[in-house]
Amino acid sequence: MKVMILAAGEGRRMRPLTLHTPKPLLQVRGISLIEHHIRRLVAAGFRELVVNVAYLGEQIRAALGDGAAWDVRIEYSIEPEPLETAGALLHALPLLGDEPFLLVNGDVWTDYPFARLRETALRGRGHLVLVPNPAHKATGDFHLDAAGKLAELEGATGLTFSGISLLSPSLIRDYPHLRRQFPLREVFSWAIGNHQLTGELFNGTWCDVGTPERLAELNQ
Repeated sequence: MKVMILAAGEGRRMRPLTLHTPKPLLQVRGISLIEHHIRRLVAAGFRELVVNVAYLGEQIRAALGDGAAWDVRIEYSIEPEPLETAGALLHALPLLGDEPFLLVNGDVWTDYPFARLRETALRGRGHLVLVPNPAHKATGDFHLDAAGKLAELEGATGLTFSGISLLSPSLIRDYPHLRRQFPLREVFSWAIGNHQLTGELFNGTWCDVGTPERLAELNQ
């Protein structure tokens, strides 16, 4: 199973830290966010990675190389400009192939057991890992019913999408409103409307490293 790590964003909320360093290369106790992911993915048995790059992407490519340092193979989906999350997947589909793949946001820090998703059989077009809403986000992204199906929020606080998911390439290929730049959130809404997304709740360690303050707290 292949893994795609999203690493092309500009990290504007992290400025000034990201003025000269791409967000995935920011460090937590001496190890970059993206290397943290790679180490955990290797431990879970993943060996084929796709990393999308745009903003300061040459730094990410120089830091990771071909992946040999971790005994993995890294291919790069090079974007002339950030294409947003769904646009990035559309651009990278030729590298991802036809089988379900693991998608991970490059700017989160977590101890989620990635091996769990290697054994998850899709019951639709995607399976999302959700977490309890963090302190900085009172309202979540989705509702998860007792059967594990995702639904849009209807007045409830819901749960937050962790940035970790198992997706079928058909989620993107069959979306009826494809374009160069567009967000994955609208694709998820389309799939939810067709009852094609499932999810699970993860109660372990997870942090959206979205501001310099959160990065400092994580390092502590």
